[in-house]
Amino acid sequence: MTQVVQSTGERPIGETISRIIEDFDLLGDWEQRYRHVIDLGRRLPAMPERFRTEAFRLRGCQSRAWFAAEAGAGHLRFFAGSEAAIVHGLIANLLSVYDRRSPNEILAAPPDFLKAIGLHDHLSPARSNGLHMMMARIQSAARAALFQSGQTRQ
Repeated sequence: MTQVVQSTGERPIGETISRIIEDFDLLGDWEQRYRHVIDLGRRLPAMPERFRTEAFRLRGCQSRAWFAAEAGAGHLRFFAGSEAAIVHGLIANLLSVYDRRSPNEILAAPPDFLKAIGLHDHLSPARSNGLHMMMARIQSAARAALFQSGQTRQ
């Protein structure tokens, strides 16, 4: 199984997505898949305390979750966390794909892998909504970074 929790941006984004799909395909039932998601969350580095405030709270999630984005040298850094183990694991999956990527890479890679691994079919509506909101924030941060840099999507 892939041990990467947060992207280093070194592996192409498509390869990262393929590995996630392969990892989930190796798991049998949904109990094993949920355990895997929770384990990913346990390995996610702690979110810096400066982002665990109401200003960074992700609204609409079933549990309390926070999200922050920072622009770096040609890439975006994402910081996210939750008090709920399953949500924290879902966050780990998203960050493993999108953290430390360029805005163009992020926008060129829709979260179709979430359907491919079956998450949409096995999450409560509230968790699914929170996952969609997190993805929308990631894409919004990428669009804002492109706008601020004067670039256009390639």
